[in-house]
Amino acid sequence: MRGPVRWVLWDVKDTLLKVRRSVGEQYCTEAERAGLKLKSKQVEAAFREAYRQSSLLYPNYGIAQGMNGQVWWTGVVKSTFAQCGVQDPVLLDTLAKNLYQNFCGPDNWEVFPDSNSTLKSCTALGMKLGVVSNFDSRLEGVLRGCGLLTHFSFLLTSEGAGVSKPDVKIFTQALKKCGVPANNVAHVGDHYVNDYLTSRSLGIRGFLLDRHEQHEHQNVPAEHRLKSLEELPARLQQEVD
Repeated sequence: MRGPVRWVLWDVKDTLLKVRRSVGEQYCTEAERAGLKLKSKQVEAAFREAYRQSSLLYPNYGIAQGMNGQVWWTGVVKSTFAQCGVQDPVLLDTLAKNLYQNFCGPDNWEVFPDSNSTLKSCTALGMKLGVVSNFDSRLEGVLRGCGLLTHFSFLLTSEGAGVSKPDVKIFTQALKKCGVPANNVAHVGDHYVNDYLTSRSLGIRGFLLDRHEQHEHQNVPAEHRLKSLEELPARLQQEVD
C-alpha cells in the first residue's frame, strides 16, 4: 500500500496556462509601438534561434554565470531583434525592458479552462499543491494576475532553485518542502522527460498531460496519461494500490 496522495506538484507553462499569442506576434506588437514594421514569422524564427543559443551558453537563466532571469531575457530579446536588423542600442534596450514587463502579469498569458476547477477539486480532496517550474522570478506575479496563486502552498522556480528540470535536484527540493515521502506526492506536467520521467525516477507519481494526444511514447501507461486536467482528481483517488 502506497497510501493516499497528499501533495500535487504542478508544471505551469502549457499545463496550467499558455502564452496568449505567439512570441513572434507579441514581439511584433511591441515593435510596432516603437515605430518598427516587422514580420511575425521572421521575428518568431529569430526568437527561436536566440532562445536556443542563450539556453546552450547560459542554461537556466545563466544562474551559474552570475546572471538572473531579467538579464538573460534581455539578451534573448536584443538578439532576436538584432537578427531582424534592429541595431539602435537605445531602441533594443527599450524593447527588452518593455517585453520583460509585458510578461510579468496576466495580459500575455491565458489560463486553460480546466485549470482553476481542477486545482479547486484537488484542494477539496484534502491535497496540498505546489509548483515546480522552469520559470523565472516573474512566476508569482503571473499566477497572482491569472487568479491561480492562492491555490499553492509554495512555488519552486528553476531560477529560485538554481537548477532546472530535468535535473532531479529541483524535485528533491520540492519534496523537502512537501515533507512527505515521494510516493505520497503526484506531479502533473506536459513534458515527457522534464515532468513525467524525472518525477517518476524519484518515486513521485508522475502524470503526463497530453491535451492534443501528440505524445507517442509507448512506455507511458494509459493510467498515467491525461487528455484534460479534469481527469486528474478521479485518478488521484484511485492512486492507492
